[in-house]
Parts: sequence; structure tokens; C-alpha cells
Amino acid sequence: MSFISPLFLWYFMPAVLLAVLVCPRSWRNGIVAVGSLLFYTIGAGSWLLLLLGCMVVNFFAGPLLEASPWDMHGKRRKRILITVIAFDVTMLLIWKYAGFATQQIAAVTHWFGGDFPVANLVVPIGISFYTFHHISYVVDIYRGERHALRNPIAFAAYIAMFPQLVAGPIVRYREIADQLPQLRSHRLDDIAAGFPRFALGLCKKAIIADSLSPMVDACFATPSEHMTFATAWLGAIGYTLQLFFDFSGYSDMAIGLGRMLGFRLPENFARPYSSVTITEFWRRWHMSLSRWFRDYVYIPLGGNRNGAGHTYRNLCVVFVLTGFWHGAQWTFLVWGCFHGALLVIERAFGFDLEPANRWTRIARRALTMVLVVFGWVFFKSADLPRALNMIGHMLLPDFGGLGDAVESALTNQRLVILIAALAVVFLPSHPVTGPLLESSRSKPANALRFGIMTVGLVYAAILVATGTFSPFLYYQF
Repeated sequence: MSFISPLFLWYFMPAVLLAVLVCPRSWRNGIVAVGSLLFYTIGAGSWLLLLLGCMVVNFFAGPLLEASPWDMHGKRRKRILITVIAFDVTMLLIWKYAGFATQQIAAVTHWFGGDFPVANLVVPIGISFYTFHHISYVVDIYRGERHALRNPIAFAAYIAMFPQLVAGPIVRYREIADQLPQLRSHRLDDIAAGFPRFALGLCKKAIIADSLSPMVDACFATPSEHMTFATAWLGAIGYTLQLFFDFSGYSDMAIGLGRMLGFRLPENFARPYSSVTITEFWRRWHMSLSRWFRDYVYIPLGGNRNGAGHTYRNLCVVFVLTGFWHGAQWTFLVWGCFHGALLVIERAFGFDLEPANRWTRIARRALTMVLVVFGWVFFKSADLPRALNMIGHMLLPDFGGLGDAVESALTNQRLVILIAALAVVFLPSHPVTGPLLESSRSKPANALRFGIMTVGLVYAAILVATGTFSPFLYYQF
């Protein structure tokens, strides 16, 4: 069940919000927990049993990880922590990566005449996200940053909360622990504050991302012998925009839904395509994932405390894991290594510092965007040969056209949306898009933004009603 499906928009979401609004305040967590498990069951079916099994293990481990006078040196707690994390990671490795691993082994053994069986496992929906939530829960308790939950309903509300269950944002336990026991006193205010954010995300997804999808797919599906400079760049830029509006749209909807339910979920994007460096890009793009890896991988490895060599190693480890976290494909690993290498180069040569000169900033921002666009080609491509072929055409100008399939997909409507999306994303926040679309200080800007949002919401609702929508891109991760 997607956020932009009629079942969710017309039935599930209103029913849950109505229940939260009219039932006693103390029922909030129970309604969220039951609704979330129902939401997951509709989309994932029997995979609910795996989610529940992981929840049971981590819930009962929580109280055992709190400091106690009977375990002065923390040896017992450390053993429990390692065991629980090993369990969580093993579940992720089995269901998400066993198929990829056995494919690689089978390919090697084939050269020697062997016949190694390949595990064809279906990846459970949202396993990458709820595994990270479980790890955050047990680690934050072990570190003494928050207390374990004794109420299984509150625990289920955190882990299975449907706004962030299948595609984030990744909510660290310490970010939401203090919100779980609170009773809402201004429920209508929460709905009034959260709905515009939800509507913004719906417009991003239904109007922009889904409109660009056929054109992007046509470009990336172009056979290598017919690929051209224009097709490659159109596909790469189109996907850069599609992915941003799709994923940030989902995050907006999740944050808005969370607010309507009385939770304040962390931000996930902060105009990432305005970044001047790759280092800054990762402070703005998928911020909840970056913070998770920083807190639970990078810093435990030593961070930047033990000299440049260890820092570079830790960065590489983090981005290898970041790449593979997105999927069991070589393209994701190359994408992660590409960004990790860029971060190491920036730090080694001092390029991670923001330049003071205006024109240098403009040049560096352009270079950063070009590098990000090249990286997204690996992220989108089905395999490495196709990605390398497309990048090769992006680097070598030719006089070829777009091809019949791409031209038929690039309608006038999609061209207008592409240009408008480019303007919103790439133009500076101030003075171009800021006063009209982002600033809340001036009344004309507020009126214009309200008008744009109203028209956009009606149009998005029509698109959803007619079935012209596609699943969120990050559902596959």
C-alpha cells in the first residue's frame, strides 16, 4: 500500500487520523501500532512474521542492555548487544544479500565446471529500514542515552510506525524516545501543521517525479548501440530530478504524516543540489541515513580522531556499506565507492572547505552537481556495462538525436515539468525561488505558495484517482 494509492489516501489515512483525533489521548500509540502493522500486512503479507520476530528479539533485549549494579564492567551487556546486533544484521544479510552472494559464487564455480545453487529470495519490504531502527534502539540503550521501553505497544509504534516503516526517514531511537509517552494536547494543531507538508510531498511525487519517469526509463532503456550524447545527458539529468522529487516527496509525506499523528520525525533533505562540495552534499542528502552511519559506524570506527589514514579508511568503509545498503548489485557498490573516493579526495586536498570567493563557489557548485549526476547513472543503471556505456556517451559529444522511443516519451508537458524542476532545484534559493516558494516572511509569498499548493494538490489528486502514479523509488531498498 503506497502513500499515493487511492486505498491509502481515501480510506486508510483518514481512518487512522480520525481514530487518533476522537479516541482518548492515551490510545495514540496503540492506534499507530495496530494501524502500522495492518499497513505492513497489506503490502508485505506474510513478511509481517519476520518483522514481528525481529521486534520480539530487540524488545526483550532492551531492558537487559541497561546498566545495572550486577554488571559493573558491562561485559554481560556487551555480549547481549553483540548478539542482538549480529541477529539483526544476519536477518538483513540472509534476506537481502544471500541471492547476490550465491550468484557470485555460482558464476565463479561455473568457470570450473561446477553448479552452485543460487538462492532466489524475495527481499522483505522495508527490512533495510527497520533493521537500522532496531540497531539504533539497542545501541542507544546500551550507551545510556535513553531507557528501554517496557511497553510493547510503544515499542511497536516506534519500529513499525507506518510513515517511516518502508522508506524512512531513518529515525534514531534517541530522536523519538521522549515523544512516545507524551500525551497530545493539541491534536488539531498537529493535523493542521502536518497536512501541508504531506500535500507538498504528494505534489512532488505525483506531478513531477512520476511525470519524468517514462522519459527517464526510455533514456536508460536505450540500447548501447543507439545511445547518444543527448539521450545520455537527458536521462542522467532527468533521473537526478526524478529521484530527488520522488524521495524528498516521500520524506515530506512521511514527516507530515508523523506530525499529524503527534510525532516530529527528523528532516531528510536540505536542498542537496545547492551543495558546493560532495562533503556538503552528504550533509544535505538523505540526512537521516548519513547521521545513522556517522553515529553507529563512522564514530565507533574512530571517526577522524586517529589521523588522516584512519579517517580515509573509515570514510571508505562507511560508503562501501552505504552503497551495498541500497541494494545487492555491483552498481550500488561502485556508486558508494565513487562518493567515498570523492570525499577522501576533498578532505585530503582541503576541497571540503567552502570557498569564500563567489565565482569559485559557483564553479564548485557546478562541478559538484556534475559529479553527483555521474554518480546517479550508476545508481539507476541495471548493470555496470550499461552504466559505463552511458557515461562514455556523456563524456564524448556526438551529433546523434534522441531516438524515437525517447522523443515519444518527451512530451511537451514533460518538457515543461523538466524545465520547471530544473529551475526549482538548480537556481539559488535567494532571491529566485526563496521568496516565492520557501520564505514564510512575506504575505505575497505566502499567498502565492498557498495558491500553488492548492492547484497542485487538486491536480495530484486527479492523477492519483486516474491511476497515473508509480511506486516510490526507495521502496526497493
